[in-house]
Amino acid sequence: MSDAEESGTAGDATEEEVEYAVVLDHLPYGRPDDDRPQHQKPEIAYAVGEQAFDLFELTLADGADVSIGDRIVVAPDADRDLVQRYREIDHDDLSRGAEQELDYVIEEIVERHPDRFLEYFNEAQPLTLRLHQLNVLPGIGEKLRDDILESRKREGPFESFEEMEERISGLHDAKGTVVERIIEELTEDVKYRAFVGEEE
Repeated sequence: MSDAEESGTAGDATEEEVEYAVVLDHLPYGRPDDDRPQHQKPEIAYAVGEQAFDLFELTLADGADVSIGDRIVVAPDADRDLVQRYREIDHDDLSRGAEQELDYVIEEIVERHPDRFLEYFNEAQPLTLRLHQLNVLPGIGEKLRDDILESRKREGPFESFEEMEERISGLHDAKGTVVERIIEELTEDVKYRAFVGEEE
């Protein structure tokens, strides 16, 4: 990974304009279902976007040095030097290796950008008369929802996942709740999306 990619200063784009993805699997000899001769099969990787958790199949540039877990630039084009082109794919299109890495990589993304997900807890509002945004998260029923809202009102916004768990009895793994919901949104047909497809 180049210094320019890591810092987000490649080309003219600012850090906010650069879209990063984290590599889930690397196939140096191309897709197994590609029937073309080996020398015609492009080197590819599967990745998940950091912002909206889009899933990508990346066609890598010649000589790209890419490993699982690398954080690489996918957009804009001018800032991309490891990726020749990319396309969005569904979860079912991932390789088996990419599927196995997905949970770990998403957990790392949530750890890297906690403020974005804490903001969800701090600003969540009712979706309908009977359903609150907090209730779409796994394991959060009416009691936990009410406890979160009351604590938010009484003590102010949550500053960290650890603080949430200290303030809310019964909420034992706030970060894990977020990760689980992201996986659900990637793998299941859910009515309300909290994180997948939502830009920062």
